[in-house]
Amino acid sequence: MNTPVETPTVTPYGTLPGHATSVRRPVSLPRLREMRARGEKITMLTAYDATFAAVADAAGVECILVGDSLGMVCQGLASTVGVSLETMRYHVESVSRGLLRAQGTAWLVGDLPFGTYHESREQALRSAAVLMQAGAHMVKLEGGGWTAETVEFLVTRGIPVCAHLGLTPQTVHSLGGYRVQGKSEEAAATLKQQAHALQDAGAALLVLEMVPAALAAELTQELQHCATVGIGAGRDTAGQVLVLHDMLGLNLGKMPKFVRNFMTGAPGVKEAMQAYVAAVKDGSFPDNTLHAW
Repeated sequence: MNTPVETPTVTPYGTLPGHATSVRRPVSLPRLREMRARGEKITMLTAYDATFAAVADAAGVECILVGDSLGMVCQGLASTVGVSLETMRYHVESVSRGLLRAQGTAWLVGDLPFGTYHESREQALRSAAVLMQAGAHMVKLEGGGWTAETVEFLVTRGIPVCAHLGLTPQTVHSLGGYRVQGKSEEAAATLKQQAHALQDAGAALLVLEMVPAALAAELTQELQHCATVGIGAGRDTAGQVLVLHDMLGLNLGKMPKFVRNFMTGAPGVKEAMQAYVAAVKDGSFPDNTLHAW
């Protein structure tokens, strides 16, 4: 007599005991576009290893960014400029393994580091291929103007791209430090032109870092085919991203004023991440009064 096999109950990542359960769908570009269209906030956190990536996924974070910020928070560098492509490949691969082992559903974005996409579109393709083969679902690159051509080149070859405007850490020396961007009318107009060019080139996501909240809100309304993800750019972007170490209250330098320490009052890291997701979703984070600049 054959004994019936009991089908296991699937608990969604991030669900607390006693709460209703439902299966989380894998995050994809169509899913992100759906969220953008219906006004549901997109959550993104950085992660650099298998364990933190799995925990972030379990907490309900939709997008995990293996950022070149690892140069500062993991390697102790003064900026992101010294991060190599091989280092990024290693960390993308580690995060990807963590998500696979945890049966994760998050969308994985990998940063193209400084000097790996500047020479030519072909160089960008080779660099992007390294990260995609390591497990990334999308690559991110910084800057506007000349990057639009590179974005189009990658997208037409099947590589999803997240663009990045405003404060671009890889060019922090030319920007004169970690300063707010787009404050003047001329600078805002340039940033808007670059954002539209990147959308037209096929960028699916656009990180806006340290730009005035009003400008970020305006761009979010204008860019219907490219979801904005803010960091220090107010609450009216389509999503939010924070550096993992910052939101856990771990920082070797001065904590940016737009960051909230979600470990305060949380019993553990997963609960802190869940609090971050909840605050982004309900609009209580970030606080626009800190982003008027």
